[in-house]
Amino acid sequence: MSIDAVRAYFRSLGLADKIMEFPVSSATVELAAQALGCAPARIAKTLSFRTENDVVLIVCAGDVKIDNHKYKSRFGCKAKMLTAEEALEYTGHAIGGICPFGLKNPDIKVYVDLSLRRFASVFPACGSSNSAIELQPEELFFLARARDWVDVGKTKD
Repeated sequence: MSIDAVRAYFRSLGLADKIMEFPVSSATVELAAQALGCAPARIAKTLSFRTENDVVLIVCAGDVKIDNHKYKSRFGCKAKMLTAEEALEYTGHAIGGICPFGLKNPDIKVYVDLSLRRFASVFPACGSSNSAIELQPEELFFLARARDWVDVGKTKD
């Protein structure tokens, strides 16, 4: 799966040439920001959670973390992140390259946090630990087949 699935997805939309691959790791927000030469906040990180009955992905800005109170209000349960093994099993992408594109299970519910709307463009990963694509937040929402915009993040202190 991983970057090949993402590349195939974007190829079907005529966007595969927008994928950037780096000679260095972009597996963390900080490394991705260095590879791209942008502010860490513009990295659109994808976090994977288990709810009562589902797995959900939340794409948020690189400078936010999940606010447990907001998450529980929105999803009705405590935020419980998937393990690295579970994330790979459900998404087809390993930690460091998890993204909402080319998912192994296309029925996974994707949500985009409002924290990304403050930017003209953001950089989500593309299924590997050394890739990204530049998208406007609305493009990201559409291409990720997101279900809704959510407000579950808070700025890291």
